[in-house]
Parts: sequence; C-alpha cells; structure tokens
Amino acid sequence: RRLFSVQSIFIFSILISNALWAQSWIFIKERDGIKIYTRKENNSSLKSFMGVMDVTTTMEKVSALIGNVKNTSWWDENVRQINVLSYEENKHIQYYLIYHAPWPLADRDLCVDATISIDPMTGKRVIYSLPLSGRIPEKPNLVRIKNYWQRWTIQPGEHGIIHLILEGYVDPGGSVPAWLYNMVITETPLNILRGIQKRVTGI
Repeated sequence: RRLFSVQSIFIFSILISNALWAQSWIFIKERDGIKIYTRKENNSSLKSFMGVMDVTTTMEKVSALIGNVKNTSWWDENVRQINVLSYEENKHIQYYLIYHAPWPLADRDLCVDATISIDPMTGKRVIYSLPLSGRIPEKPNLVRIKNYWQRWTIQPGEHGIIHLILEGYVDPGGSVPAWLYNMVITETPLNILRGIQKRVTGI
C-alpha cells in the first residue's frame, strides 16, 4: 500500500511538471505596444502563440470586431471565404473558412465552434474556439485543419483601458515544416492585434 502511494505521488508530480512546462510562455518581441510570446506544446513540434495588448477604447468597439463574424473586413487578407453556419449573439458561433496558402502549399479549410462567456460582475469576455467536426465534408483540393484552438480574453480596466489577450495553436497539416511554421507564427497575433488597434483607435 505504501509503495502504491509513493508511485502515485511520483506520477502525479510528473504530470504537474509537464503541465507547468507546457504553460511557460517565452517573450519573443514587442512592437507597437503589442507583446508576443510563444511556448512549446507537449507532444508537438509546433508552438502556440500569445499576443498581449492594452488599448484605450470601449468594450462596444472591441466587441464589434472580436466575436462578431459578421464583421470580417479586418481579418487576415489570406482568408478567401467565410461562411457563418450559426450565430447566437454573445453566446455561440459556428463558421467555416478557407485560407489561401502560398504556393506550393495547398489551401486550408477549417470549421470552427466558438463559445462566448461574459462575466456579469467584471464584464470580462472570453471567446474560446475549437474545431467543429462533421458539419462540412472535407474537400479533395483542400487540407482540413483538425488540430486547433484559440482563446480571446477581453478585460475592461480603469480609465478606458481594454486589456486584450489572444492565444492560439494550429497544426496546419500537410507537409508544412515545423521550423518554418515556428518561424512565422509570431506574425499571426501581431497582425491580428494591429488590425484591432488600428480600427478602434484610428492610429
């Protein structure tokens, strides 16, 4: 019985160590007031990303962009098609998109299921997205992204400051080398947060 207890503690400590290791963000750079981090994910050669930004604006302006798939003009220019599958304001969104990949890579597509939660006390919004399976059949000329997650955290602060955090991970599938993916992944949160910054402040 004592041996089992020692083994259990040892295994539990390993699991905790792995979880803490996976959650260690490494600062990469800061540009235009946007801080970019990456981290290694367990059992993957690909990295996840995080972008952090404070911006002086209102929750209404930010919410008109983030979590509203009817307003997609500021999205990545390589997104060539977006179809909203279902939309329940401030609660739930499902959508399908096709992403143009540079030659010689095949274009990617992705079905997304996003849940929006709002803290009634603080006003903090969290938008958490995962792949949606079984809704849109896979297409032979596209590579379906199946391993993906994204989390927006929108936290109102004092003096009109909104604190934004964008975290995410995506396995593009196909034959994209991990070294190439990890080299360019920091541009994703930077470009997205810049787009929001530009539209809510006019700068």
